[in-house]
Amino acid sequence: MGPEVLSQVLRHLPKNTNPNLLVGLDTSDDAAVYRLNDELATIQTVDFFTPMVDDPYLFGQIAAANALSDVYAMGGTPLLALNIVCFPSCLSSDILGEILRGGADKVTEAGAIIAGGHSVQDDEPKYGLAVTGVVHPDRVYSNATAGAGDLLILTKPLGTGIINTGIKAAMVKPEVMHRAVATMASLNKEAAMAMLDVGASACTDITGFGFLGHAAEMARASGLSIKIYAGEVPVLPGARELARMGIIPAGAYNNRNHLGDQVKIQEVVTREETDIFFDPQTSGGLLIASHPARAEKLIRELHQRGVADARIVGELTPPDQALITIQRGK
Repeated sequence: MGPEVLSQVLRHLPKNTNPNLLVGLDTSDDAAVYRLNDELATIQTVDFFTPMVDDPYLFGQIAAANALSDVYAMGGTPLLALNIVCFPSCLSSDILGEILRGGADKVTEAGAIIAGGHSVQDDEPKYGLAVTGVVHPDRVYSNATAGAGDLLILTKPLGTGIINTGIKAAMVKPEVMHRAVATMASLNKEAAMAMLDVGASACTDITGFGFLGHAAEMARASGLSIKIYAGEVPVLPGARELARMGIIPAGAYNNRNHLGDQVKIQEVVTREETDIFFDPQTSGGLLIASHPARAEKLIRELHQRGVADARIVGELTPPDQALITIQRGK
């Protein structure tokens, strides 16, 4: 479901005014957060999708990493997960077993547990998780709390949607595919721990609405605008070449159309760069807003924890005519 359709649907739902609902529908955040008491809040999220790789075990890992990411983006710790499975009767149960094994291994890596789930018969395989996590009510990270002057840090390279499209067209070299799969399957756990150690202003994760779509949500929710430094944004090997050839997923065009003239693109920024910025990501990185005084320390902490691609990719500014401006550098 595209961002425009989703926003239209959510607009008609009644707003919840329960004071214990700390994060709900209003800010397009990654998960819901509900305060249980003064010391504990629960995080609830759900995510599932169709296969983007042929290997069922890797598919299970990627889908699980993607679902767990929402808890990390809120500054929380995942505790337990429930499998969500749609599976056709014409496929071997061994394939389903490998999908579930991949998901279980990733949940175990996160320090959480699989506690059950639900399955239905469907024409196309789908897999994901409903995840429950915990966080202190005063330490919840939202996409609505960024400040003017904050720097934006992206923790994973972009381009997974473009590369997945290239894989389906048999146009991707094995080393490019393996790097993209490794990126999608990696948890945002270390990135979240670095953010919690150093401190940040706001956070979201980058998934189907693309880098610019999720950045736009942060800007709107925080009442600000954003400048993106195109030359600093990390991109997966092979993604630029595929974008140059026009290997672009339909979701990227949907994301571009949704933002429309809210994005101002300077002439020095290439078409393939902006295609990558609109590219829908699978299990993307965290987008962290950090006070400038902490940003370099956060980058060092991320690198020390093995989040090697993390970079400062932009800044939040007072509201401007354009919600997002893409320029070459700082």
